[in-house]
Amino acid sequence: MTDQLGDIEARIGTVRQLASVIGAMRGIAAVRGHEASARLDGIRTYAATIGDAIAQALALAPPAPAADDADPPQLVIAICAEQGFAGPYNTHVIEAVAGLARCDALIVVGARGLAQAREQHLPITAQLTMASHVDQIGALTNQLTDLVLARVAADGAARVVLVHACPTAPGHSGKVAIRQLLPFDFARFSAPRHGPPPLVQIPVADLLAQLADEYMFAQLCEALTLALAAENEARMRAMVAARDHVAEKLDALDATARRLRQEAITAEVIELATTLNA
Repeated sequence: MTDQLGDIEARIGTVRQLASVIGAMRGIAAVRGHEASARLDGIRTYAATIGDAIAQALALAPPAPAADDADPPQLVIAICAEQGFAGPYNTHVIEAVAGLARCDALIVVGARGLAQAREQHLPITAQLTMASHVDQIGALTNQLTDLVLARVAADGAARVVLVHACPTAPGHSGKVAIRQLLPFDFARFSAPRHGPPPLVQIPVADLLAQLADEYMFAQLCEALTLALAAENEARMRAMVAARDHVAEKLDALDATARRLRQEAITAEVIELATTLNA
């Protein structure tokens, strides 16, 4: 019985250490999720500035009509998690990709989503490492933008669809978002009604093309930031569930340890009484 009690007490110590690790992971996820959400206003201001520039450039000349391809290849970008302990976060993103009407090529951001995409037999053509901290978002956005533009140049007229999760914080849906990046929709930007036309030193078509690429960069940056916030939010929920499970396990182990101690004390009392009466 003493050996059994020692084993239980050792398990209690291990579970308490696990509880400390879970608490630390939950705290890190909370901080990183908050940091990511705090960057969104700046990213959206940047996108709005580029949008205003596009609207002013449109006042000079409309963009050239896109090539009429009734069935262009579709490139899908799935933003998943690089690290684990995020519950069904990656599953929801990959299921949204699998549910698309078409996916001719797939870029997966995040190693955890890559494994699930392979299980779904999706046409993976490239993979990138997802940022684990908001300070890594800028470099990753550059890398992803270059990759997308290279794929579009190689495939000709292509559709590009972005799939990512959103956090459930105020102002966000908490669902998986599906957005079309290309062909670029210039119709969303209305030309300004007042003010002098802008002065430009390059052809308007080239200016619009560069501004469209810059706006796509802003969209990718926002999506990656939203995905990072959603990933850490999912990790927080997973850690809360793990914490509750560990607490239940500790209660059960403590009850078992108390019972074994009581049984040991009772056995010693009986043994002592028997010795005195002998």
